[in-house]
Amino acid sequence: MYPGHELYGRRAEREVLDQLLADVRAGDHMVLVLRGESGAGKTALLDHLGEQAAGTRIIRVTGVESEMELAYAGLHQFCLSMLDRLDRLPPPQRDALGVAFGIVEGPAPDRFLVGLAALMLLAETAGSTPLLCLVDDVQWLDRASVQALAFVARRLMAEPIAMVFAENEPSDDRELLGLPELLGARRP
Repeated sequence: MYPGHELYGRRAEREVLDQLLADVRAGDHMVLVLRGESGAGKTALLDHLGEQAAGTRIIRVTGVESEMELAYAGLHQFCLSMLDRLDRLPPPQRDALGVAFGIVEGPAPDRFLVGLAALMLLAETAGSTPLLCLVDDVQWLDRASVQALAFVARRLMAEPIAMVFAENEPSDDRELLGLPELLGARRP
């Protein structure tokens, strides 16, 4: 088989993703939600994007059905490689994220502060290198994580960060509604 065989017939989708990558390399922020039926190749499209991402830093998260009931499990997976920057955050955000991840003790964290902390970690990380965030199987992420990641996606402003989500359709998820979409990610 030849490279990219799993994307045969997916030229339009590849072009959209390649342009997204070019835009983030040029310093723009980008958000895209890939929606399609189960088994339609959304993961292969994310793989393609990751393979083309030379010169960017990649953060990849995959939802795990068995962790859906664990608040912030997906966000923890998302932020894990950036936690060395946690001490650079203002105390309210640092503490909220620390409590959410069980690093420090305290009352249940304010969700706004958790989302803001994740956004600030991303901005801090993207300061020197464009950042590509791939979030696969959103339908299997815990609700608190999806809310935090959607919060972040809606507030990307000046940093060279791309966030690409992949989720099954139909979906009861409402957190990602209103974000730019690539519909019909389907079996070719």
